[in-house]
Amino acid sequence: MTNLEIVRSTYEGKTSEENGKNLAKYVADNISWTEAKGFPYGGTYIGLDNITKNVFSRLGSEWIDYKFTPEDYVASDNKVVAYGTYTGIYKITGKAFEARVAHVWKLKDGKIVSFEQFVDSQSVNNALK
Repeated sequence: MTNLEIVRSTYEGKTSEENGKNLAKYVADNISWTEAKGFPYGGTYIGLDNITKNVFSRLGSEWIDYKFTPEDYVASDNKVVAYGTYTGIYKITGKAFEARVAHVWKLKDGKIVSFEQFVDSQSVNNALK
């Protein structure tokens, strides 16, 4: 698979579970995952277990229908950028949000070695209040 196909497989599966399985299949053991400063889960997490605990589990338990809808991708050598829109409803407040986002993926030898999120966090944080 090309790097673009690998990244697309983490977004465009039939279910979120399929996307998660594809991510797990292609991540390097020591993947570095950075959620943007100012985002509710902001920080850098190393390894899939830490990412699952600090990001995916929280997204799954704290939000209703939280998702990233990719608009397009830009690929070059070992980098793939996916950009689009986050949407969801925060369970505690019942408030919905929509935010523009870009994800920068770096790959080496068919494995994802890093991920960095760039997002307009204000609308996400507004849903928390």
